[in-house]
Amino acid sequence: EAVRALGALPLDYRAPDLPGRVRALAPGGVNAVFDHVGGAGLTDSFRLLARGGTLVSYGTAATRDVDGDAMLPVLLLFARLLWWNALPNGRGAHFFNLWSGHRRATDFRRRFARDLGEVLSLHAEGVLNPPVAARVPLSEAASALALAESGTVVGKVLLVPDHP
Repeated sequence: EAVRALGALPLDYRAPDLPGRVRALAPGGVNAVFDHVGGAGLTDSFRLLARGGTLVSYGTAATRDVDGDAMLPVLLLFARLLWWNALPNGRGAHFFNLWSGHRRATDFRRRFARDLGEVLSLHAEGVLNPPVAARVPLSEAASALALAESGTVVGKVLLVPDHP
């Protein structure tokens, strides 16, 4: 009900055939998919896109336990995204890596400051109002993590400074 109150339709990502459920709701495809898991499900994510849609992959959690070279799944992901972008189907696929900035520090800091500044401006204007489920003192970070991962809260769990 909390998801509906925010104007969205809740879908359980653990339910069987999630891509089929999304296709039933949006037969023409969706405008955007944000995929933080990667792996085999990334193909489903791309196939859900409408013409002109965009896939943003920003994680590879599904491949973290793959035996062998840890970089191989990531390199294969990049190859797949390049291939998808070369297809004449009007869909785009991109990878966003917040932690890549250490390689090109100056450019990264400039882009990050611009993007974060835009997000904070939207928040200050009241356009973005993320729901906050709980504010937990930093000294209780472990319990905050447990709460955030519990699947029982709606919104973000924030760490706040301990009060003396």
